[in-house]
Amino acid sequence: MFCLKRKEFCGKHRREGTDGVRFAARLEARIEGAGAVTVEGDAIKVTDADAVTLVLAAGTSFVKYNDISANPVERAENIIRAAQGKDFAKLQSAHIDDHRSLFRRMTLNLEPTPAATLPTDQRLSAEDKINDPQLAALLFNFGRYLLIACSRPGSQAANLQGVWTESLRPSWGSKYTTNINLEMNYWPAEVANLSELTAPLFDLLDDVVETGTRTAQIHYNARGWVLHHNTDIWRGTAPINNANHGIWPTGGAWLCLHLWDHYLFSGNREFLSNRAYPVMLAASKFFIDTLVEDPATGNLISGPSNSPEHGGLVMGPTMDHQIIRGLFSWTAEAARILGVDAAFADSLDVYRKRIAPNMIGRHGQLQEWLEDKDDPRNTHRHVSHLWGVFPGDEINWDTPQMLAAARQSLEFRGDGGTGWAIGWKLALWARLRDGARAHNILLNQLAFVQEPREGETARPGGGTYPNLFGAHPPFQIDGNFAATAAIIELLVQSISLTDAPDSQREIVLLPALPPTWKNGSISGIRLRGGFDIDITWENGKLKEATLHSKLGRKFKLVYGEQVIEATIPVGESRTFFKN
Repeated sequence: MFCLKRKEFCGKHRREGTDGVRFAARLEARIEGAGAVTVEGDAIKVTDADAVTLVLAAGTSFVKYNDISANPVERAENIIRAAQGKDFAKLQSAHIDDHRSLFRRMTLNLEPTPAATLPTDQRLSAEDKINDPQLAALLFNFGRYLLIACSRPGSQAANLQGVWTESLRPSWGSKYTTNINLEMNYWPAEVANLSELTAPLFDLLDDVVETGTRTAQIHYNARGWVLHHNTDIWRGTAPINNANHGIWPTGGAWLCLHLWDHYLFSGNREFLSNRAYPVMLAASKFFIDTLVEDPATGNLISGPSNSPEHGGLVMGPTMDHQIIRGLFSWTAEAARILGVDAAFADSLDVYRKRIAPNMIGRHGQLQEWLEDKDDPRNTHRHVSHLWGVFPGDEINWDTPQMLAAARQSLEFRGDGGTGWAIGWKLALWARLRDGARAHNILLNQLAFVQEPREGETARPGGGTYPNLFGAHPPFQIDGNFAATAAIIELLVQSISLTDAPDSQREIVLLPALPPTWKNGSISGIRLRGGFDIDITWENGKLKEATLHSKLGRKFKLVYGEQVIEATIPVGESRTFFKN
């Protein structure tokens, strides 16, 4: 093998008030055989070679939102240098091994049909997808692939288009919208056994705690930190855009759920102590300082705020209260697990009980606001007030009246929407344990969407492009991740607000199995409480479930009317309901 000249490219992107982000790229050509490679102007020319391997490396001066001092040339050179002595076969093998170590943790098998042999675009454009259950498995696996590809330790968090935006001016700036979209990107991370891929999200959180502390002080004269509905690589936390969605102070509190869930799934006390708890503690202090007493009821309410992105600026939207109650609960429980701040944890319990409760309105719906003003004819894409059903869980099968009200609200909003909105509805119907309705929503998610040609208007409503990317439209990746997470919710759910050492974890098997998925299996699902589970079903009935214990916690295994309560020692596995 003969290695020759590199083509270099350097540049700068100016940011107002700075010298700008600098960037550089290096391209190295490696030829096989007796040929030659030369640099001619702005091109590399290869002649008479048997094969050529191009090694492309890029670097920027960006270190952190407040530091752009890195040497981009040196970074690119270091990447090229790390590839020295590794031929194409070695580089490819390392890549495959790396990918397989993550992707092969899970498998989902749905009964194959002849449709599974067709090209993907033909399967998507088929009028009848009911007889192609493997298409759902393909969408599920594609979501895992996308997260593996765009969120690794040391990278930036997955944004609105992941790493696949082709535009220098992408839709919505390809930012991090924190009133649903960023969180949705990471819904599959824990349950799909890709826990370490949350690292970039937690790095982002560390940054916005710093910038959000200043925003809390300046905008609210409050302790702690706050993040509104949007941020970007520069970690802005103040309200932006219009008041009807920009003034919304609970984006950071929602992101804290991912910290808490990371602990619930892993049981990592060091992470809880050093990363999660300090962030949740500071977020809780912000809301202690900013919640106000409603003169009409005496309840504590948030505001000014909105119910994203629907209804305008208000006081006391239901979504805010659900998230803040959750934050106070997670923070108090974390303090008790760690044996710290007992008095503060007790005070959070008091504050949580004083927050305005969920309410049922005159249409039998879960109220979106303090006032009973929901319009049953409104089919807005956001279902923000249903946060307490999913991804939260304060509205569940132990609160049947509220669950029925949430269902009524979901009925009013309909089954359509943008790609990510359909994905959220899919997860909600899964939590409502309605497999047939959930499957209808999934078919809406798989509606075929073509990119419009020049001069054409995009098809209204969400769906899936021929390459399986989610259609907002335009392209937005969060719908892919929502579908992956929601498909798991159809097959198994592990729900609990607390994680005291002696608490039981309730694991519900096949809670919303679609009737058309007669036979199948899934393995490698990660559950709260430190469990992995493998499930097989035949003729629409559970055949067996094998639970793998990582932490030795107690659990309650539920399938229909059958309940098994047990403990499995650390590192051991048990099979249940074997037929």
